[in-house]
Formats: sequence, C-alpha cells, structure tokens
Amino acid sequence: MLPPTPEAVAHIEALDARLRWLSAWTIHNANHLRPSRDGLKVGGHQASCASMTSIMAALYFGALGPNDRVAVKPHAGPLLHAIHYLLGNQSRAQLEAFRARGGAQSYPSRTKDRIPVDFSTGSVGLGVAITAFASLIQDYLIAHGQLPASEAGRMIALMGDAELDEGNIYECLIEAYKHDIRNCWWIVDYNRQSLDHTTADRMFRRFDDIFETCGWRVITLKHGRRLAAAIAGPGGAALADWIDACPNADYAALTYQGGAAWRARLAADLGEGLAPLLAAHDDDGLALLMTDLGGHCIASLLEAYAEAASDDRPCLIIAYTVKGRGLPFAGHKDNHAGLMTPTQIAALRSQLGIAEGAEWEPWAGLGDNQAAALKAFVAASPAARLPVDRPHQPVPVPAIPAPAGDEQSTQAAFGRILFDLAKGSSALADRIVTTSPDVTVSTGLGPWVNARRLFRRQAMPDVFRAANIPSPQKWQGEAAGQHLELGIAEHNLFLVLAAAGLAAPLFGTRLLPIGTVYDPFIARGLDALNYGCYQDARFLLVATPSGLTLGPEGGAHQSINPPLIAMGQPGLVHYEPAYADELAVLMAHAFAHMQAPDGESVYLRLSTRSFPQVARSDGGWQAGAIAGGYWLRAPGPGAEAAIVAMGALMPEALAAWEALRDEVPGLGLLNVTSPDLLHRGWRAGGGQAARLLAALPAGARLVTLCDAAPAALSWLGGVLGMRVVPLGVDRFGQTGDLPDLYGTYRLDVEAVTAAMARALTGH
Repeated sequence: MLPPTPEAVAHIEALDARLRWLSAWTIHNANHLRPSRDGLKVGGHQASCASMTSIMAALYFGALGPNDRVAVKPHAGPLLHAIHYLLGNQSRAQLEAFRARGGAQSYPSRTKDRIPVDFSTGSVGLGVAITAFASLIQDYLIAHGQLPASEAGRMIALMGDAELDEGNIYECLIEAYKHDIRNCWWIVDYNRQSLDHTTADRMFRRFDDIFETCGWRVITLKHGRRLAAAIAGPGGAALADWIDACPNADYAALTYQGGAAWRARLAADLGEGLAPLLAAHDDDGLALLMTDLGGHCIASLLEAYAEAASDDRPCLIIAYTVKGRGLPFAGHKDNHAGLMTPTQIAALRSQLGIAEGAEWEPWAGLGDNQAAALKAFVAASPAARLPVDRPHQPVPVPAIPAPAGDEQSTQAAFGRILFDLAKGSSALADRIVTTSPDVTVSTGLGPWVNARRLFRRQAMPDVFRAANIPSPQKWQGEAAGQHLELGIAEHNLFLVLAAAGLAAPLFGTRLLPIGTVYDPFIARGLDALNYGCYQDARFLLVATPSGLTLGPEGGAHQSINPPLIAMGQPGLVHYEPAYADELAVLMAHAFAHMQAPDGESVYLRLSTRSFPQVARSDGGWQAGAIAGGYWLRAPGPGAEAAIVAMGALMPEALAAWEALRDEVPGLGLLNVTSPDLLHRGWRAGGGQAARLLAALPAGARLVTLCDAAPAALSWLGGVLGMRVVPLGVDRFGQTGDLPDLYGTYRLDVEAVTAAMARALTGH
C-alpha cells in the first residue's frame, strides 16, 4: 500500500489527468474521427469516466496487491483500457477500434478484451455482487487447502452510485453477512447522477447504517484537502452544514453553472459569515474549491485504501465525485451520454499541453524528466503486477455408474449419484461444491450434504441432532463442508455459481460447482445466469421438477419455457434425461465438458416423476444421448412416422408407441436428450438431428411430445421438411394429479395417438 507522500500524490495526480485525457480521446475518436458507415452514435460515457479517474488512478497505481481482483464499473471501461495502455498491455490499435468489431470492448469483458479483465461488467449491480461471492469462494478454497492463505486477495468492485438502486445488491449483502465474508471492497463513485437524473439524497443518508448493520466498515470521502481546510477556517462550520444539506440536484447544477453561481448561492444562503472565504477566491478558484471532493483527492483516497486494508473486514468506500470532472459538461444532468465537441476536445488538449497529432502518445504534453519519472513510477506500481488468469490442472472424471432400481425419477437418481460420490474418495468428489437457494433437500441434495456437510468458516453444530430430535438431515456446518446453503434468492444462486465457476482462472484451482433450483424459478435469476455464462464461468445447473410433474403444487411451481430459455442462452447446454442411466452418462460428460477449453456450463432439467427404467442390450445409445438424442425404438424400413419425446413424458411416448406400432408399421421412437444441441447442429448445417431423422423416408410425419412449450421440439419438422404435430404445455398449469393434468393439456397416450392420426391424415 503506497503511503500518500507528496511525491506519490504528485505522480498519481499526473496519471489522473493522463487517464482522463486518454479515456476522453478514445471515446472522441470513436465518435468523431473514425469513419462511420451507419451513422449511429458510438457512445462511450466520457462523463462517467471522468468522475472515476482519481479513484482508479489511486487504486491501480497505489493500492492493489498482487492477488487483488477488480470489477470495474461498466461505464468506466475506457479508463481500464487507458490504464493498461500506460502499462503497455493495451495497443493503440485496440483503442482506436474502441466499440468496433475486434477492438476494445464497450464494457470490460473477460472473454472478448485482450487486456486482463477479472470480472465482466455491463449489467449494473451484478459485477458488484459477484465480488462478494468471489470472496466467499476464496475463503472456501483456503479452508479446503486448495489455495494458500498467503495468496488471498481483495475482491474489489468499482461501482456507480446509481448501482445501489439494484435489488440484487441487497440480496447479495444479506447473503454475504450470513457467510461472514472477508476481503471485499465496494468503492462507490458518488457523483450524484444516474442515467437520466440525479440520485436520491435521502438514501445516501442511510447507506452507512445499512452496510454497518451487515458488519461492513464504511469510509466516506466527502471533502478533499483544500475544501477540508476551508471548512476548518472562518465560517467553515456553516459551509460544512450547507454542503451536507445541499440537495444532489442543486449541487450538480451549481457545478455545471460554475463559480459565479456558486458565489451567488453561497452568499445568499450563508451571508456575511462566508464573506472572507468568498473574497479569497475568484470565480474559477471558487468552482475548483467547491468541487474539491474526496473522490478526487489522491491523498484522501490512498489513506482510505490503507484504512480499508488494515484488516479483512468488508469495506464500503463512498467517494464523493463530480460526474464529468474537468470536462465542459461537468454536473449537467444530461451528461451521462454526452460527448465533447471537436472544439471542446481541442480545448482540453491545449489545456494539457498535448500537441495536435500526439493525442495517442502516452506521455504527451510532459517534459522529458516528468515523463521518465512517471514511466518509472508506473513500472514500479502495483498495477504493473496485476494478476492474470492462473494456470490450473483439470480434475479427472471417472465413469459414473447409474444407480440401480427398476423404477426411478431423475431427481432421485441425481441425489443417489452424488451420494455415491460423497461416500467415496476421489478428486472429483473433493472438487464438487454444491449450492441451493433454500431448496437443498427438495432438489435431491440432502444425502450429499449429510455426507459432506455445510461450509462454514466457523463450526455450526446441528442443534436438532444434538438434542436427539429425529431428522434425516444432518445440518452441520464446518470449514471442510462442501455445500453453500443460500437464502431464497435465485440471483445469488447464479452469482455464486459464476464465482465458483471462475475459480480456475481467478484462483488457479478448479471447482466443479453444482447449483440446484426449482425449474420454474430459473427465470427469477436469468440476468445473473446470463452474466455467468457471458464471462465463461463453468457450472452445472440442476433444475427440477420439469413441466407439470409437480402437479399438486399448481401453476406457480410448474415450468413451461426453460428449454426455450436454454436454447437461446449462449454458454449453456441443456440436457433433459428421461432415465437414470442417461443421467449418469450425462453427469460424467458435464463434469468433463465444464473443464474443456471449448466447454460450457451445463443445465440438467430433471423430474420428480418415478417410472420404470428401460432395459439396455449395450451402450451404443450413450454417444447419441451426449450428442442430443438417439432412437429408443429405431424406425423400420419405410416407416411413415415417428414419435419424438423427451424427459418425463417418455412413459407416455413409449406406451403410445406400443399402442400404434401395429397400425403404423415401422414407427420409430426418438428420445431427445437435448433439444438445445440438436437445434445447434441443425443451424450449423444438419448435425445430430439430421442424422437421426435421415433414418425416416422423405415425407415421414412426426409427433413431438414434451413437458414444456411445444416449440422446444416442434422445429424438428424443419430439419428435413416433415409434417409435425407438436404436443406440449402452452398455458399456465393447474393443480391436480398427473393423469388429470396430462389429459387436460393433451400430453397423455390418447393425445399422442390422436396426434399421430392427424399427422398421417392431415386432419
């Protein structure tokens, strides 16, 4: 941690100005100088960058440790690129192509940017919350001996003040408190402005209480050194009170209006008591004084970072800033998307002493001695030792045997497979970490938790067991535990999965995270799910029960569209096994696929419905199951039709096949294990779907059946131009038993046979 010596402060202040210029110029180049083929505004948020230059300059060049990880505010992305440009990690070509194809990304991206990016950001709030869960995962790895305690770093989020409007922030805060997280900093760029307006004053009078109640240290940087000195002088107490009471909108407007407006307002409100201070400053000096806020004071920032680093408590740093500081639209309520004009950027260039044509020179406008000193300072700074993705070893994945049993549900089979892994000793089992939003037992994880325990840094006894109260669940927490129990907040589930799924690149050790959730409630966390996939976090999502299979729970607990969600979600492959042996094969595949260089996260959609398992003569079906589907009953020569089904409705499909096979000669039964993979293959030119359907003659008819939206399978008719009659769920479900529900929604055997008649006759 760099002490705030005059020399260090001077160097970082020079870098502050340099970063403000480079970020503004990068955005200006993209919008005004680079040829435009479509006439669209490129954007880039010059004002949002300018409010954060001091915060980031002090952090990167004075405070970061070798293992610290940072999530950068989305709209400060150009600043991150500017920092790496000064470090020599970013190229001019990338900056010139900012927001163009192949260039520096609009918002920091782990997978698309060429500079080190620890956490992708863009959907506000999520990049903040993941740092808390990354801290939890870091503690988990240390407790399990998978990361040396000496290599622990701080997980830091740089956030805009308006991000504190996001509800997922508070869901995360509550969960972080439950798990007693450490080594987490959230640094708020409190510039008083949001996208469309100024932020609410009254909330920033409560954030201290909210965070302190959750065990966080709160450091507020309100005044810079010059303003603090003025407050300490004559009339200063009244000025401090006035500043505290000044509405955000007023402060922003006065900032934009400048020194004369400040003078008039302060004189009117504070009168003669402030006259000496006002007389001591001209208008320009007064404007600079009143905008000398803590978030722009390098010495104050360095002191705050040192205080935050004094222990491992989570810390909220509220740094007061000016949005657009140093730019002509500073403080204006419309500056969020504002862009400087060519005349304005030229004035800024002249102010900094940068010659025309030298805009991209890292040290332009500086004398040789200052440039050399700054380069040496940057080379010796913490930012020059920023972490990069760490190498890691893959976890070997053995074959997973299917649980025995003539009749099973895939949910129960999932629980038994995990329990069998838990009872043994293997690298695979040791690297699995499970999590669930308070539905651990009801999604099949109970036996795993009984065997492997809850994770708690501090031991948590099972009070019910200690009191000899009978329960099948052993709810005991310990540092060696391998289950992270969460509250009922699906956003947190997906953020924990994202953090654990990034353990390999972030911490150099692979985890295989498994998260379970009720299938209909995937939709409650879709933003966070997409966020995890966007940055290529690897995890196994197990959702249950599918479709209408939890009949008595009614429509609120019945899922319809998750397969369609999965088909549209990059970075996530969906499987829906019908049988326990399929599940075992797919779980082994998932653990390997999650670790593959070109792999993805995996979503298993399971069911509580128990039904007879099918006999297998050999393992020839396994490759097809992994590829997305296989013929459970191969079509005969000249077959006119096939039934296509997946998941929990295979008993109906199989019974319908038995009922129809004599009157529809050669009838096939296609078991789809992944409509997602089949669809991808078709879009790419045919794939597994085309290979499977090629077993049918031209003009054959299909009846598709799924406990989901019919569109999940109906598209198969387009692969080879076959008539399709699709069956599925297209309305909110009702309460009832499965026979009633399947009859109501036309998912039973009678519906399949009627659909086949329609397919064959066209009526």
